[in-house]
Amino acid sequence: MKLAAIDIGSNAVRCQISSALTQDTSVIFKRIEYIRYAIRFGEDVFNSGYISDLKVQKFVKLLHAFQLLLDVHDVDHFMICATSAMRNSQNAPEILKLVQDTLGINIQVIDGEAEAELINKVIVNFLDERNYLHIDVGGGSTEFNIYVNREKVASQSFEQGSIRHMHGRDSEELWNKMRLWIEENARKYHLSRAIGTGGNINKIYDLAGKTPGKPIFRKQIEEVFALVSSMTMEERLTKLLLNPDRADVILPAAEIYLSAMKWAKLESMMVPNVGLKDGMIHSLYEQFHTERFVIGGIS
Repeated sequence: MKLAAIDIGSNAVRCQISSALTQDTSVIFKRIEYIRYAIRFGEDVFNSGYISDLKVQKFVKLLHAFQLLLDVHDVDHFMICATSAMRNSQNAPEILKLVQDTLGINIQVIDGEAEAELINKVIVNFLDERNYLHIDVGGGSTEFNIYVNREKVASQSFEQGSIRHMHGRDSEELWNKMRLWIEENARKYHLSRAIGTGGNINKIYDLAGKTPGKPIFRKQIEEVFALVSSMTMEERLTKLLLNPDRADVILPAAEIYLSAMKWAKLESMMVPNVGLKDGMIHSLYEQFHTERFVIGGIS
């Protein structure tokens, strides 16, 4: 079975196609195609409230290209979800109708809670008996989840993300609300480790030279933060080989991850390199596969 997820975020649009492969009583998802395009809806929405006509035109072309890609791959089922930027865009209804009328496809605009639930479908596979704070930083929102014995016991979504923070579209009040929520739950559940998702923490993990499956320590995140901070934008592009849309948001995102870890008094973080798109693939499999299998992993 081939499944596809299109994740329309505040910074980028991602399309992932995976094959669901059964092994005895388990299933693994083999990624066969992945494309990321930095459309930066958040820059428009968080500054003006609207997505510009130029970006709407590019967006429709991009979705058409993804539609053709899904067709040539003979994808059986797909899901398209949009998050914070589309939630907040005043012209979102017109854009959704344009996509429906032009391409005949439906976009689900999901709230922070639904976003966290989809990510939860893959995160649980990377947890052990420790109590975890899950931190998922996007361009427009950040989701926090608390896991105890691999069960989610608390969650909260905040309209705070790397693009909002970069453009100063946040407030001291919002930071205080996040801090109080984390401190209260850290005391209540005796957290021992963080688990991080999102493109920026994945890149920080790579820049730190970490081995997949090993934790990254808060001190190492701080070291990467200091390294990137010391460089000009041109140096980030040429020396660190960061994409332009990563080079500017990586520091605002890192501030959110580091702040959350400090508030929770956590020194280490697992970075499994999964996210919303992977949760969408899992959700599709659960919806359309009639036999029961244990989810075995992602490759």
